[in-house]
Amino acid sequence: MALASYSEPSSDDHINKRNFDRLARFIYEYSGIKMPATKRTMLEGRLRRRLRATGILSFDEYCDYIFNHDGLEHETVYLIDAVTTNKTDFFREPNHFQYMRDRLLPTLHAAGTSRLRVWSSACSTGAEPYTLAMVLEDFQSRAGSPDYTILATDLSTDVLSTALAGVYNADMVAPVPTALRQRFVMEHMQKGRREVRIHPRLRSKIGFGRLNLMDPQYTVGDPMHIIFCRNVLIYFDKPTQHKVVSRLCDNLVPGGHLFIGHSETVSGFDLPLKQVANTVFQRV
Repeated sequence: MALASYSEPSSDDHINKRNFDRLARFIYEYSGIKMPATKRTMLEGRLRRRLRATGILSFDEYCDYIFNHDGLEHETVYLIDAVTTNKTDFFREPNHFQYMRDRLLPTLHAAGTSRLRVWSSACSTGAEPYTLAMVLEDFQSRAGSPDYTILATDLSTDVLSTALAGVYNADMVAPVPTALRQRFVMEHMQKGRREVRIHPRLRSKIGFGRLNLMDPQYTVGDPMHIIFCRNVLIYFDKPTQHKVVSRLCDNLVPGGHLFIGHSETVSGFDLPLKQVANTVFQRV
C-alpha cells in the first residue's frame, strides 16, 4: 500500500494584493486592528502556520476557503489569534501599580469600600491580572480590606489558555518584587526546572474569558472600580479608540479609575474622565 503524501505550503507563495486587502478589511472590522500594506510580510509569516494546520497549500486557497466557502465561521478565532500581538510583562509600567498601592487603594480603604471589581481588558498571557492580584492581595492582607475580584479578558484564545494555567518561565517573573515573589510565585518541585506557577490564592480571584473590544456592548456584569486597558489602543485608529474608551467608561462606577498605556492618550475625546496621574483617569 502506498503511503499518503503530504506537501508543505510553499515558502515562495505570497498573499496577493486583493487577498491582503480582503484579510486586512476583515481583521479591522472584526478586531479594530489596522493592517497596513507594510505588514503584508508579517501577516504571511503568521498565517503560514494556519496553512500547515489546515493542510491548505496556498494563500489563494486559504482565502478562497474563508471568504467563498463559509470558512470564517470556523477560522475567525484562529485567524485573529494569528495576527494579535501579545507583548506583556509582570509589573509592566510600574508607576501604575505604585499609584494603586500608595494612593488609590488607601483612598478606597479610607472610604469604607469593602469589595472591588477590577477588569484587565486586554490581559494577554496573564501577567497584568496576576500583577494586579499581587498588589491587591498584599494591600488587603495589611489593611484588612477591600476584598476584590478580577475579570481578565482578551481576544486571543491562545493567550487565555496560558493565562488560565498561570505557568511561566522563571525569567518572566524577575520584575516581581522579591517579597511578593516569595509569597505568590511557586517554584517547580523538580530542582533545576525553570518554571514557576502563580499561587492558587491569586488564581482563584481571577476569572478569565474571551471578549472582543469591538463588541457594541461589554457583557462584564456590574460596573468596575478599576479598569486596565493598556497598550491596545495604539493598534486602533482614533474613531475606534473613542468608541472603545467610551464603552469602558460605561462600565466604570462613578469615581472609578481607568489606566491606559504610557504611549497612549485620550486627549481630544469627549469623555466623562479627568486625569489624576500620568495615563490614569477617573470617571466624573
